[in-house]
Amino acid sequence: MGLRICLVSPFAWSQPHDVNEHVAGIARELRKLGHAVTVLASSNRARDLAAGRRALLDGLDAEVVVVGPAVPISRRSRIGVPVGARANLSLALALGRFDVVHGFEPGLPSLSYLALRDAQALAVATFLSPERLGYPPGRAQRDRLLARLDALVATTEATAEAAAARFPGQYEVIGEGVDPVLFEPDAKRNLIVLEWRPNERALVRGAFRALEELPDWELVLLRTKPLAGRPTIPRLLRGRVHVRTSRDGPARAPLLAQASVFVPALAGLERVRLEASAAGCAIADPPGTHEQPELAGAEVSRLGENREFRERKAERARSEAGEQSFAAVAAELNELYRSLTKRRQVPGREAEPLADRDWIVCDLHMHTSWSHDCAVDPADLIMHAEAIGLGAIAVTDHNVFAGALETAALARDHELIVIPGEEIKTDGQGEVIGLFLREEIPRGLSFAETVRAIKEQDGLVYLPHPFDRLHSIAEPATLQHHLAEIDVFEVYNARLLFEAYNEEALRFARKYNLTMGAGSDAHVLQGVGTGAMRMRAFDGPEEFLLSLRSAQVLRRPRSLVYLQGLKWMAQAKERVR
Repeated sequence: MGLRICLVSPFAWSQPHDVNEHVAGIARELRKLGHAVTVLASSNRARDLAAGRRALLDGLDAEVVVVGPAVPISRRSRIGVPVGARANLSLALALGRFDVVHGFEPGLPSLSYLALRDAQALAVATFLSPERLGYPPGRAQRDRLLARLDALVATTEATAEAAAARFPGQYEVIGEGVDPVLFEPDAKRNLIVLEWRPNERALVRGAFRALEELPDWELVLLRTKPLAGRPTIPRLLRGRVHVRTSRDGPARAPLLAQASVFVPALAGLERVRLEASAAGCAIADPPGTHEQPELAGAEVSRLGENREFRERKAERARSEAGEQSFAAVAAELNELYRSLTKRRQVPGREAEPLADRDWIVCDLHMHTSWSHDCAVDPADLIMHAEAIGLGAIAVTDHNVFAGALETAALARDHELIVIPGEEIKTDGQGEVIGLFLREEIPRGLSFAETVRAIKEQDGLVYLPHPFDRLHSIAEPATLQHHLAEIDVFEVYNARLLFEAYNEEALRFARKYNLTMGAGSDAHVLQGVGTGAMRMRAFDGPEEFLLSLRSAQVLRRPRSLVYLQGLKWMAQAKERVR
């Protein structure tokens, strides 16, 4: 069954751009694989804007939907995306009900960044150039975006290395893609094409010297960017040197089909080099060219004089380009999308299994005096929990299990259910709570080792405050790797300073259909019950998980300043005592 896929381009669809060519090519091939693909972009054409408005009114019934006017985009841009375009983007994401949202070059202040930040679907980011990685500037913003990404893709190893410095993670290197039919080689002639850049004079001088040694050859200086100026051509070569401007693939295809040698610019477009390879050009880019651009001129001379060597290099380049066709890139993305959708944990769809049980309120995260930063006596905790109407509590002291055992023993003569647990500090990957434990688990283990230790006791893995960046938390890659082992994901913690952290946890849980939990994280009696679940009464971990499937998150927040002040006062009294 095909997926609903949204591809988001950061650049104006009305203007030629290498990123737009990449997006259009893989969109076409993904549709051939049976997927429903919608491209979201901006444009400066009035007819594109009108068609985009009609598509939004018709429920996104179009292959390309323009959501607003284009603005200049660069890594230093301060303009941002217009408010109207942001609103249309949000509407399009909601109407599309996409399985995958794939944004390109999200390191720019653009539609791609906003789409990945706000998407409720699986999110994939592709980076195509190391020069487009300046946004967002703040570390917290980058971490927030990274936490919402399910896969990182780069088109080259160099781009992956540069992107990993700002967006750490494991990158899939997938080619940029080229249309082998469009760039089918034609009858070759003695023609050299050089991708021209105004500041790369040494490269051009080397090509001019090579041309002087090849009297039967011509040279075309190819401009691929707007407003690139015009090079100065030596008088002796003016009849054999020409300047062409071609900003998109269809315009470059006839020229490259006839060219025998292609000289890539030092800071040129990777797409143009790939197109030249697909067109059967021998690529003049020997090792060390970036340090000594004159080496490219020597390589051009050798290629022009040695036909066998030229044809051998051209055949090798065409073979390598064939492996990066749009069809091959789409096939790799198809595998990536399918593997991501398999991560989703889909709970059972059967009728509520505990419908005959009474509803109770359960606080799944709290502490007693056994924690180093809490002074709540277990006996007082039981009395207070019953007094405020709680039917169950989970005692989860920091790195100690005795508090849970004592509280459970004291509650045997009460109707209150006590779930014995422990909040365990890992070795730099945040904290993990084990519920329904029998023994204490030591701190300092890795995330995977802590989860394994909980499972060995037949306990449940409960992940507390997973996106609270004011404390140590697990990396997004760690969370995604252990999705199948997380039994309960905390989507509301009453002690978090910023509500945005809870909202991010809720978004993550909904995306992966994780079982949700909530707790007060209380360190004083007044905080108990400020975060809880309304759920069916249960007996044991199996029924507990069944009950959570139909549970509701209860938010009963109190002033965090007030609760934190009470905690500090209690700690101060304990130190004095």
